[in-house]
Amino acid sequence: MTAATLAACAVGPDFVLPTVPSKANWSGASRGPGVDQRQDPAFAWWRTFKDPALNRLIDMSVAQNLDLQAAGLRIYQARAQLGVIIGDYFPQTQKVGAGYKRERVSKDVGLTREVSRFVDFDPTFQDWSTGFDASWEIDVWGKVARGVQAARANLVVAVADRYDLLVTITGDVATAYVTLRELQAEIALTRRSIIVQEDSLRLTQLQFREGTTTELDVDEATAFLNSTKAEVPNLEADLAKAKNALAVLIGRPAGDIDGLLKPNRGIPATSPHVGIGVPVELLRRRPDIRAAELRALEQAAKVGVAVADLYPQFGITGSVGVKASDLSTLFTSTAITGLINPGVSWNVLNYGRIRNNVRVEDARLQELLTSYRQQVLKAYAEAEDALTAFLKSKQQVVFLTRSVRASQRAQRISLLEYQAGTVSFNRVLDNQVSLLRSEQRLASVRADAVTNLVALYKALGGGWQSFTDAPLVPDETKVEMAARTNWGRLLDDDAIPEAARQLKPPPTPGAKPQLPQPDF
Repeated sequence: MTAATLAACAVGPDFVLPTVPSKANWSGASRGPGVDQRQDPAFAWWRTFKDPALNRLIDMSVAQNLDLQAAGLRIYQARAQLGVIIGDYFPQTQKVGAGYKRERVSKDVGLTREVSRFVDFDPTFQDWSTGFDASWEIDVWGKVARGVQAARANLVVAVADRYDLLVTITGDVATAYVTLRELQAEIALTRRSIIVQEDSLRLTQLQFREGTTTELDVDEATAFLNSTKAEVPNLEADLAKAKNALAVLIGRPAGDIDGLLKPNRGIPATSPHVGIGVPVELLRRRPDIRAAELRALEQAAKVGVAVADLYPQFGITGSVGVKASDLSTLFTSTAITGLINPGVSWNVLNYGRIRNNVRVEDARLQELLTSYRQQVLKAYAEAEDALTAFLKSKQQVVFLTRSVRASQRAQRISLLEYQAGTVSFNRVLDNQVSLLRSEQRLASVRADAVTNLVALYKALGGGWQSFTDAPLVPDETKVEMAARTNWGRLLDDDAIPEAARQLKPPPTPGAKPQLPQPDF
């Protein structure tokens, strides 16, 4: 029986996707050169950076991240729970039993005493019996159908939540990787500046010995050199933290990723052309929005479950078996016994409680519909913010690149003029400070441009599409679970419906969403 057929005979509201504000284009303030709304965003967006180390880390995080594996296990839970709910279509209570009873009655009590005065009888009795009992509440009002609808929605919610976590994890790995490369670049810049400052210190010491300058220049050069050296340990500590954070994301022990960071190509470069698509496609790509929609659908079905309690419940209780006082006649036709007992029950005295329960479930539905609309608005805002930040950081890169080039020339010229005695050492010192700070800011802004682009791809819902066929959990986990419990075929990933694993986009607003039909 399909979900559409079940819903047709079920009480309660049929879920309709709520309308939400739509955008035809991204705001004019956010659009800029190199951004194309006619091109969809790259799904495997990390590959656009052309960094083999980053690609390897992303693949490892998908295979080994423990939070992601926990999300996969929640999908198995939802799949098994769906099987539990579907079982309510069949007799809810089923029992196969067999028994033997041997009883001896007293000859000295009541009627048996009177009978024993005239008849010599055996006071020992025995019964042999076996049979099957069942009770079935008929799903007249679609209570079970709504429960199955809710469980199917819950299954797809679990899949969508895992994909949303994939979006988060791939973005977090890329961000941590960029931070790591930024710190490595800043350490390299600082050490290079230390070399230049050591040369300046030797120059001032030489000129002091020759009497062409004062000891003040030596002290200033010494103070600046050691101040710069003091920055390295702090940067190295931050680098160690970044490595440890990255190790957790890829499911590795802290301090065990140095070999994965080669080759070091520095801070990744952003692509000159970035596809962002049109805003309406955002709703079809983001798994968190799909999950919010399906949570509302699940709750709509739960409203139907609550409404069904307002109506009378129809059920059938029956049993069939054999019963005899002698084992040899137990399975003869004369030993057959049976019972069928149709009935109806209506919980009219608790009608107020049931109605208030319906109201509770309906309020939860409205809350989830409101949360869905809010999620859509937040998604638009996140994408706009990330797009604006990305474009502005690219502009900063252009300006700071020019600043660094000018500072490099100024540093070289001031040092030559100091050697010639035409400027004071303060001028050299100022230019060296300016150059180091400009280079550090450029490295930081280049990293910001990449992390803002990563945030943009996350906001656009990219990243999960490349891993729809990835195993939910490692094979060794499946072996461990199968050894502990009989999972049947449910540990096979194809037990999750293809439509659910592909997270088919929602229909247009106003249409009734279709849920995947799993193979049972």
